[in-house]
Amino acid sequence: MDGDAGLFTPDSVTWQMHGDPMMWVAGIRALYLQALHPRAVRGVLENSDFRRDAWGRLMRTAHFVGTTTYGTSEAAERAGARIRKIHSMLGATDPDTGERYGVDEPDLLLWVHCAEIDSYLHVVRRSGFPLTDAQADRYLAEHRVSARLVGLDPAEVPGDRAELAAYFEQVRPLLAAGADARVVDDFLLRPPTHPLLVPAREVLWRRVADLAYAALPPYAHALYGRPAPEPAVVTRRLRATGTLLRCVPARLRWQLPPKHILRAMARLGPDARPAPYKVGR
Repeated sequence: MDGDAGLFTPDSVTWQMHGDPMMWVAGIRALYLQALHPRAVRGVLENSDFRRDAWGRLMRTAHFVGTTTYGTSEAAERAGARIRKIHSMLGATDPDTGERYGVDEPDLLLWVHCAEIDSYLHVVRRSGFPLTDAQADRYLAEHRVSARLVGLDPAEVPGDRAELAAYFEQVRPLLAAGADARVVDDFLLRPPTHPLLVPAREVLWRRVADLAYAALPPYAHALYGRPAPEPAVVTRRLRATGTLLRCVPARLRWQLPPKHILRAMARLGPDARPAPYKVGR
């Protein structure tokens, strides 16, 4: 391969896994999980117009993930610097104490990071993407790089499944489904849309949001107070959805914005094409 392979490179688990279409379902699960941290979700509500620009927010997140995964090292570092600069200028007010705090506090950045990476790994793997436990640990270790990009000390970030599980156990007493989390929940179930598209929203988006919610851990279901199907049922639904989406030709899927995978393949050559079978090579 010629050219800059980026921060992860085609040899990483991340490079192969992030090309999977179930990443979109995983991203919605991450939003549900992140909203359970009162200070983190307050920071989003005070500084984001996601309720008016849902698609724009999702695409900006996809652009960041795509750039850091498949872009050049320089592009990834620029994206990280931009995120750090934006976060450094933003603050929010604690809903319980009235304390003013910065959204770039390390504990908040760590929560957002762990909820996101856990969601990607959990949903994609549970939907049938083949990863061994060792490869799952390798994926988490790789994302100490993305943690650094948003301003975290990589040494303080969980680098395997055991460390990630211990982190979630530690942070669980801080989680709650308060009024702000309810706003996010309602938004994800019924995002604003043109009246003519409401039927499509109910048929398509609602099913995706329900599946993402169902894939949350049991303690999240308990906090939100909405039941979910039995785990075996959720796994079957995730596998069926993954199988269906993976039937869509990859090059057709990758035509959707922001096209980072196609750009990476043009830069590095056809061997850079992401594929599940390449993970163990």
